[in-house]
Amino acid sequence: MTYDPPPPGWDPQSPHNPPQPVDLGKQQDAPPQDHGQSQGYGQPQSFGQPQPYGQPQDYNPQASGYGYQPGYLQSAPGYYPQTYFGGPPPDHPQAVVVLILGILSLVFCQLIGPVAWVMGSRARKEIQASGGAVGGSGMVNAGWICGIIASSLMILAVLFFVLLAVVGAFASN
Repeated sequence: MTYDPPPPGWDPQSPHNPPQPVDLGKQQDAPPQDHGQSQGYGQPQSFGQPQPYGQPQDYNPQASGYGYQPGYLQSAPGYYPQTYFGGPPPDHPQAVVVLILGILSLVFCQLIGPVAWVMGSRARKEIQASGGAVGGSGMVNAGWICGIIASSLMILAVLFFVLLAVVGAFASN
């Protein structure tokens, strides 16, 4: 394996080294493989000076040829660096409103139930159409279901009073 000599004035201990030019047309040799003949990677190390885990005794990161710079975390050659994605997507603007309306329709007034049902179904469609860019589906589903239950209870109450009125009309005759 051949290495180009460092440019004049290059200090391997300085964190402010200029980047080394890379000739993309020139094929670089693969690093030597020792397949466990040297110490490291599960081989017993000699006692005395502690060594980093899994590194041979003669390991020198500045001479490894992988563009090592002190103080910078780098991924292993041939692997992509780990990426971090942002947090969860923002909630739908009407998610909290639908949830509150659904709960209120169950607890206080069933007349709000159809409003929560309609707003919840519209918000559910928008969340599904966003492809994951909009969150809050749990709140929307809870409010939507509460609105359906409240509307069903209201319809049952109205049917009960109509049935009671019809039975009362026939009973009085």
